[in-house]
Amino acid sequence: MRVTLQSLLVSVFAIFWAVTASAQAGNYGINVGDTLNVEVLEDATLNRAVLVTPDGRISFPLAGTVRAAGQTVEQVQRALISKLTPNFASPPTIYVAVAQIPPTERLELQEEEPEIITIYLLGEVNAPGPKGAEPGTSFLQILSQSGGFTRFAATKRVQLRRREAGGKERLIKINYHALSRGANLSSDVILRDGDVILVPERKLFE
Repeated sequence: MRVTLQSLLVSVFAIFWAVTASAQAGNYGINVGDTLNVEVLEDATLNRAVLVTPDGRISFPLAGTVRAAGQTVEQVQRALISKLTPNFASPPTIYVAVAQIPPTERLELQEEEPEIITIYLLGEVNAPGPKGAEPGTSFLQILSQSGGFTRFAATKRVQLRRREAGGKERLIKINYHALSRGANLSSDVILRDGDVILVPERKLFE
């Protein structure tokens, strides 16, 4: 019997929601590419969605990087509390939840679709996570999908991390502050599949 596209979609969504339910139950092992929601009861300005980057870590203001891949939400929660406690009078109340799990399978549709590359936005942007884009998309173009910077963003020190042939990582530094004020657009990098754009936290008086 021929399987229809609709039945395939139903199966994929059923699997997705089953995994999501497991994540919220607390026994889910967090994976690279997952998006986590982090809430700090004592300081709502820290609340944000964070992406688990290819190295298995998340970045969070005042806490730096925390291992997440292979951990449960409770373990990540405890690690964040430990790192943030020195910044509060008493240990803060932190809630961590899995907000988004990337699809484990891709459906091959009959219709021909344009090739899409995946770019990862993380750090001090309002909409972090994986972003689909057409080949030839530039840094400034993908940034328009990030929802803008948070008030903690160090826009002069944006990092583009790229995995080169052989597995070696290349770091490209981008000064968005200068680009936004009319700097030579040749500095607007053309992105490749798998590029990671990290917007670091602004330092004091920066």
